[in-house]
Amino acid sequence: MKAIGYRQPHQLSSTTQLESIELPVPSATGEDLLVKVHAISVNPVDTKVRQRAGGTEGVNDGYKILGWDAAGEVVAIGDKVTDFKVGDQVWYAGDLTRAGSNAEYQLVDQKIVGRKPANLSFAQAAALPLTTITAWELLFDRLKLDPKADLSQRKLLVIGAAGGVGSILLQLASHLTDIQIVATASRPETADWVKRLGADAVIDHRQPLSEGLADAGIDGITDVISLNQSEHHWPEIAKLIEPQGQLALIDDAPSLDIMPFKQKSISLHWEFMFTRSLFNTQDKVKQQQLLNTVAGLVESGAVITTADAHFGTISVANLHRAHTLLESGTAKGKIVLEGFEG
Repeated sequence: MKAIGYRQPHQLSSTTQLESIELPVPSATGEDLLVKVHAISVNPVDTKVRQRAGGTEGVNDGYKILGWDAAGEVVAIGDKVTDFKVGDQVWYAGDLTRAGSNAEYQLVDQKIVGRKPANLSFAQAAALPLTTITAWELLFDRLKLDPKADLSQRKLLVIGAAGGVGSILLQLASHLTDIQIVATASRPETADWVKRLGADAVIDHRQPLSEGLADAGIDGITDVISLNQSEHHWPEIAKLIEPQGQLALIDDAPSLDIMPFKQKSISLHWEFMFTRSLFNTQDKVKQQQLLNTVAGLVESGAVITTADAHFGTISVANLHRAHTLLESGTAKGKIVLEGFEG
């Protein structure tokens, strides 16, 4: 099968680069599905892993295969698979400890796979799994926002809302809860984007957040989700969040001082969507369940794909282009690629 990988961790400017390679098609056993990958999305995690981790000797000929967003078709199943059959169209975000979706075929545990929304193309669907799982877990597992509860008096600030996670999080929060949503964006096009996706108000994160909120006449922020540059915004978050509020974050700040949050009794929540697969937790199947739930929301029209840029086929050149855009920090929505050449 065709695949794209690399041997040594590297920067985009280094002599080491992604390579087009040939590998054997893996076999499905146990609870694994063998999926023929039709489309993928590229995420910031791809660029981070590329910079930090290389291939393992004796595994995939020593190549690291990236890719943690895919939509495709089940072509074989292991002997313990009960939830899927050959021919099913699926979407998933995969497992950091296994070969990724930058390959024609991929093995993935059925517990972290959902059925693809019937009304989306493979490329449209591939944009959603990783960010959907992250956003769902942020809202409902970490902050424990109950869709059945009255949340109308609570206000959620989403920092960096125009990216992949923010784009689906705004839709889920606005459709499934009545919490008031304030999003941050720094350009006219991204401000329009987050309004379209469900933000009740938008402020510019290039200025101090507390000042932006004050200028907009907004106070009483009870919940904060910080999706990027958390360390930069940290003092402002401590200033603006209400006592006994909640703060959740996903990015990789080198260091964070939590003491400014003590007097307000703020609860802090990390979200890492690979935790369940990485540690094989007993509730890992929740990712399958939430993907199936969101598939229904997509089919009903309540949630739209966040695919913003289609970069063509799954190739070395197009993946390099996607990594470059993600590292620039200017991406809006998700980047998708579809099909292998030849």
